[in-house]
Amino acid sequence: MLQQIDHPEHIRELRLARAPVNALDPALIRAIRLAVETAPADGVAGLLLSGAPGLFSAGLDVPALLALDRDALLPVWADFFGIFAAIANSPIPVVAAITGHSPAGGAVMAIHCDYRIMAAGDFRIGLNEVQVGLVVPECLQLALRRLTGPRHAEQLVVAGAMIPAARAFEIGMVDELAEPDAVVPRAIDWLRQRLALPRQAMLATRAIARADLHTAYAAPLPLADVQARWWSDETQATLRALVAKLQQR
Repeated sequence: MLQQIDHPEHIRELRLARAPVNALDPALIRAIRLAVETAPADGVAGLLLSGAPGLFSAGLDVPALLALDRDALLPVWADFFGIFAAIANSPIPVVAAITGHSPAGGAVMAIHCDYRIMAAGDFRIGLNEVQVGLVVPECLQLALRRLTGPRHAEQLVVAGAMIPAARAFEIGMVDELAEPDAVVPRAIDWLRQRLALPRQAMLATRAIARADLHTAYAAPLPLADVQARWWSDETQATLRALVAKLQQR
């Protein structure tokens, strides 16, 4: 479900490995959050998030979440937003190796990282939440705005757009494109370059540069609002129609 691969120089890769599309169910969500939160105490100096060739993550496992009642779903939201808070507040650098398509939750994890390397080719990335009846909260929009600027971010989130890798690179949503089989090695190289810098100076400067993200997650997470919107008639109807469409394929 989540593979931990330790590379030289205290670099740890967290590889999503939940077949067939790395959909984020409650167990995987929890595992990612705990792995990011506990890595520094394990002596990890840099983290790498990766997925399967051609697919980083398909986002939330909607059928699994629709099967939960209100009480069971609330801690899932706490873990889901806890992933983003853990990446935003991580005291060590985190790089996203976006190994393929990355809608919704996969894209959101990536935009909170220090750096994003995406597979070049016919792959798409985006916060397509609106397309499936979900609202994009301010903390997630902030993470995107700091990469693309306000205008591009507004257009992307309101439309729920999924854009090609080349366009994501053009507007700054991802920092670099690489051939699919070079994405993870290039991400490791990027971390090694960071870790070769004077450590205390690098980490302190990084913390200042990411202060806006830290502030966004210092406030209470929007869990009550997310929970309420999930159970709205519009969202439930849209999500159930999506599941029915997927089951027909």
